[in-house]
Amino acid sequence: MAMLSVVRYTPPSWARAAFRTVPSERVRLTSACAERPTPVFPMRNLPGLPEGVELFVKRDDYTGVELSGNKVRKLEFIFADALKMGADCVVTCGGAQSNHARATAIAARMLGLEPFLVLRLEEPHVSEATAEAIAADPPLVGNLLVDRLAGAQLRFVTKSEYSKHGSESLIQGLCNELQSQGRRPFAVPVGGSSGLGCWGYLEAVAEMRKQDVDESLGITDVAFACGSGGTAAGLALGNHLSGWGVGVHAYSVCDSPEYFHDFIDKVALPEMSLRPEAGVPPSRQLLRVENVKNLGYAVASDEELRFYALVARSTGLVLDPCYTGKAFYRLYRELQSCPEKFKGRRVLYVHTGGMLGTFHAASTGQFHAALPPNESVRYSSIPARL
Repeated sequence: MAMLSVVRYTPPSWARAAFRTVPSERVRLTSACAERPTPVFPMRNLPGLPEGVELFVKRDDYTGVELSGNKVRKLEFIFADALKMGADCVVTCGGAQSNHARATAIAARMLGLEPFLVLRLEEPHVSEATAEAIAADPPLVGNLLVDRLAGAQLRFVTKSEYSKHGSESLIQGLCNELQSQGRRPFAVPVGGSSGLGCWGYLEAVAEMRKQDVDESLGITDVAFACGSGGTAAGLALGNHLSGWGVGVHAYSVCDSPEYFHDFIDKVALPEMSLRPEAGVPPSRQLLRVENVKNLGYAVASDEELRFYALVARSTGLVLDPCYTGKAFYRLYRELQSCPEKFKGRRVLYVHTGGMLGTFHAASTGQFHAALPPNESVRYSSIPARL
C-alpha cells in the first residue's frame, strides 16, 4: 500500500454492528519499510521470569523512525478527518518531550499541513521569566529536536498554566486565534485520544488476533503503557467486541486509574457512537488500570533505570523511562511477585515507542546510575602500523 495515500477503511466484521457510525477512510502514514503488521517476538532471554510464564513483545515502535510508536495508528484516522475537513494546519498539545506532538508535527508536514504545538514545561514552579527564556531557545534534544526540525510552531506553557486551563482549552484557544487570522485549523486532542483516534487500536486488535492464531501464540493477556487513554480504550473495546477474551492490563504513567476509567466511559466510548444493543459494560469490567507513575511523570528511579539496562543487555529491547520502561518494569515485577497467579499465562506486551524520549532522559543525567563507568568502556589506542 502506498505511503500517504488516503484509503477506504472497512472495520472488522465484529465491529460494524456495534456503532451507529464508523470511519470510512484513513491515511496510510507509514511506508513499506515500516513493518505492518508490527511483529511479535518472544522474550526468551529475559532473566528472572517465573517458570510457566511466556512473555512476548509486539513492536509497535517499528511503525517508523520519525513517526514511531502507537500514535501512528491513531493519527491515521485523525488526519483522514483533518484532510476531509479542508484543514491547512493542525493544533495539538503535550509535554515538552511529547511523542504524540512530535508524531503529529511529522505527519502534518508529510501531508502538507502546518503543525502548531502547545507544549507543557515539565519543570515545577517555573517563573514567567524562566519560561520565556526556555521558549526563546528550547533545547535541541529528543522529540523537541524533531519538532524544531519539522518547523513546528511552538507555544510553551508552564505546568501551572496547563493545570489551570487544561489541554482542551489550550488547543481550542490557539485554534480560535488561528481562525481569526483566516487559517483552517484542525484540533487534535492530547495523545490523539479521541473517539476517532481510538479506532487505531480497535483495528490493532484485529491485527493481534490474526497474529495470535497464525503464529499459534496462545495469548492470554495484553499489557501496555497508558498515557492519555486512547490505546487503552481501543484495546479494551476491541477485545470485548471481538470476543478475543484476553486480560487487558493498562499501566498508567501519569493520571489515576479513576481518571482513565472516566475518560473511557464518559469521553472515548460516547464519541465512538456505540449502539446501546452492543452491550458494552463499564470500563472497569473491560480492563485493569494500575498507576506506575512512581517518582513522577517522565522521572525514573535508579532501580527502574538499571532494569532498562538489564532488559537491553539480555534481550536487545530498549525501553524509554517515561512510558514503556515504567509499564514493562511493573509487569515484570508482578510476574515475579505473583508467580502462581501468572503460571500458564502467555502475556503480550505492546511496545508503544518512545525512543526519542530516551535521548532526552540521558541528556538530563537520568541514566548515570544505571550506566556507571566500567571495564566495557575504555580508550583503545590504534597501533601505528594500522
